[in-house]
Amino acid sequence: MSTMRIAVAGTCGLAKVISRIIQEHTSHQLLVLSRTPQPTLASQGYQCLIVDYNDPSSIHHSLMGVDTVISTVTGTPQLRLIEAAVQARVRRFAPAEFEGRPSLRLVGDPLDRGRAAALALLQHYSQNIKSTVFVCGVFYERFAVGGLASLGIGINSGAGGEGDYILDARNMTAQAPAYNTAGGYTSISMTSVYDVGRFVVRALDMIFWPAELTMCGERVLVSQLIQTVRQCRGRDFAHVQWHNPGTLNYELTLAQLAGDHARQRRLQALIATVEGRYDFALPGALNTQFPDIQPEPFQNWFARNWVGVP
Repeated sequence: MSTMRIAVAGTCGLAKVISRIIQEHTSHQLLVLSRTPQPTLASQGYQCLIVDYNDPSSIHHSLMGVDTVISTVTGTPQLRLIEAAVQARVRRFAPAEFEGRPSLRLVGDPLDRGRAAALALLQHYSQNIKSTVFVCGVFYERFAVGGLASLGIGINSGAGGEGDYILDARNMTAQAPAYNTAGGYTSISMTSVYDVGRFVVRALDMIFWPAELTMCGERVLVSQLIQTVRQCRGRDFAHVQWHNPGTLNYELTLAQLAGDHARQRRLQALIATVEGRYDFALPGALNTQFPDIQPEPFQNWFARNWVGVP
């Protein structure tokens, strides 16, 4: 595949993983777009550009000669990035989606954070720029020591901290969305951030990007997830509250009445889970496309991440 100029917008953990894989394992020219100076990345040989998302000419200038943009920024900055990418004749754009499937997101979804507007804008410019949504299910790192926030991901989401989603492995408690809206058992598809990076970088070499590209490390029932964590931690959960859509919506009403916004955001993520937002049929499209990429099983990842943690 010919060498391309790839711009990665953002410097969170996922952006850094994607950037490192491009830099170390491909011949593509990498450009990291950041709002602030990145002396550590620059000292490691990365080409970094400071971008002012309030200045369209700054973004446009940074994208000259770029073939593909991978975005990890959301809200208004991402909308301005898309506009600039179209003006700079960028060929492809991957918006900051990743975890859940956008097609299952409701209008006015509280977890949206400007993503629907970005997809609508890309659709508007579909004759000018191609795009795909990378869907990986739940990041393993939601269950990491320190949670997603330890990688600089989901800091403003309200559910990025350790123990914010489904279970607290340190204190061994869980709010388990075990039963889905169809009355069956809830499944979730999950992938580690590192494996997401590997799949995304390999997808750069695909000639055609469909509207959605799925990838998965493992698909499990929520009840199996609880059991796996119990086995890895070597002790029982102190408390598990098993939920269905009715109990979650009741808890959400209580949180709204109490004005507890942090709890509301955590419950909204659990409601999205029972609605199937993070579940999709296996194998993922990218798993099929690149069978040589063997994602790490969740149990191996979790045991390694929590080794030595009391």
